[in-house]
Amino acid sequence: MTAFLASLIFVVLAEMGDKTQLLAMAFACRYRWQTVMWGVFAATAANHLMAAALGNYLNAIVPMEYVKIAASASFIIFGLWTICGDKLQDEDKKYKFSPFWTVTIAFFIAETGDKTQLATIALAVEYNTIIPVWIGTTIGMLISNAIGIIFGIVMGKRIPERTIKWAATLIFIGFGIWGLHETLPGHFRSPVVVAAGTALLGLSIYFMYKIGGKEPQLANVCERVEAPDKKT
Repeated sequence: MTAFLASLIFVVLAEMGDKTQLLAMAFACRYRWQTVMWGVFAATAANHLMAAALGNYLNAIVPMEYVKIAASASFIIFGLWTICGDKLQDEDKKYKFSPFWTVTIAFFIAETGDKTQLATIALAVEYNTIIPVWIGTTIGMLISNAIGIIFGIVMGKRIPERTIKWAATLIFIGFGIWGLHETLPGHFRSPVVVAAGTALLGLSIYFMYKIGGKEPQLANVCERVEAPDKKT
């Protein structure tokens, strides 16, 4: 249950303002929301099952302490990544299939290498399990994209992205720091190393904020769709 809840919460927070959430919102401007959600579900279920299986496999072939350290460090990286947010680069216009398959294929490709897929791998490593992580991240994606569609399209409002983004950043970084504290050898927790790590983390947060964290990236994406066409 812990793996499931942690996976669900992490993905819901990480997905706010993420490229794949923006993609789902853009598709909801064209197609019925039910079609979009089924496409998101199909793509996420396939993509995250592979990611969770990969994370579990890494546990079997790499010494556990190294895997745990890498997974913990990756959560800090995800937190920094979250600060910048994402933008669509016409991913919603690249594929011309039926509505369901257009959403499914575009979403699967956009999610490949995205931070929520990589977070799924790290969560599977952290909890050494596949099914709870897979179910948690898949449901988390559905929840976050439903929130995006409801607030961004149906209600025509912005999601309070800045607040959610910083909450996600702090949770990811906090989880990563705790993991490193639990797994790193004692000499890496000396005052000098801790001070240097804290300074480096602070500079990284400032740098990522300067790059893309000042302004919310999540706008009403229907404005960028020239001719919304609600097809099944």
